[in-house]
Amino acid sequence: MRKIITVLLLCFCIAGCAGSDQDASADVLRVGMECDYAPFNWTQVEDSDTAVAISSVDYADGYDVVIASMIAEKLGMEVEIVKTDWDSLIPSLNAGAIDCIIAGMTETPDRAEEVNFTTPYYESDMVIIVRKDSVLTGISDIQELKGYKVLGQSNTTYDEVIDQIEGVVHMVPLSTYPRMVLSLQAGEADAITAELPVANGVVSANPDLTIVTFEEGKGFIVDTSVSIAVAKENTELLEAIQGALNEISDAERLSIMEAAVGRQPAVGE
Repeated sequence: MRKIITVLLLCFCIAGCAGSDQDASADVLRVGMECDYAPFNWTQVEDSDTAVAISSVDYADGYDVVIASMIAEKLGMEVEIVKTDWDSLIPSLNAGAIDCIIAGMTETPDRAEEVNFTTPYYESDMVIIVRKDSVLTGISDIQELKGYKVLGQSNTTYDEVIDQIEGVVHMVPLSTYPRMVLSLQAGEADAITAELPVANGVVSANPDLTIVTFEEGKGFIVDTSVSIAVAKENTELLEAIQGALNEISDAERLSIMEAAVGRQPAVGE
């Protein structure tokens, strides 16, 4: 398998990496993520057992970082985390600047036309986060958000699902999740959408906020699973990553997420 991956990555580098600022290596798995989406991924200044350096002064950590490190180890490779803006992840992958995306990304029909995906490496529920002093803390149906200002992240399902609420004030989405949290705390938004692990991390770091879940059949209709993306032509790497992912049990994945939620930094740190 190592020889297959080596040949694959070398060919991929020759065919697709011309003009990239980074040199592809058969021994390195370059993984793109925002490093700004806790607990899946974030940036910190301290090194740790789970962190990976992304510059001379910064490190990436989080659920995605640990999963990426485990996959790279199983493939006999070193992991390199490439900090990339959300909107640039798929273009960077297809340009050969990174080998895969592990960034809390949900497979959608539009994205599947551009890249290939593994099976999900985490699944959760869609909830909202509100201020603890909000009248929205007691709602159980998304339609009770009618007339309220709800905010999502641009170019994600977090923003798309808001239109399922009749009469909602759909705010202009923001580019990063920390900015969304700050908007909520400032009173600009009444609620922000979130996957449950993200919401758990946000409220654990921000005691002024709380999570609202919904009764069965009264929540958002959305796929909240997240998968790993690989370039269309890189089918052997996709198979290799899928094989490595299959070796990580559901119990391990849950434990990794719980640990990431427990150590993530507060918004603004």
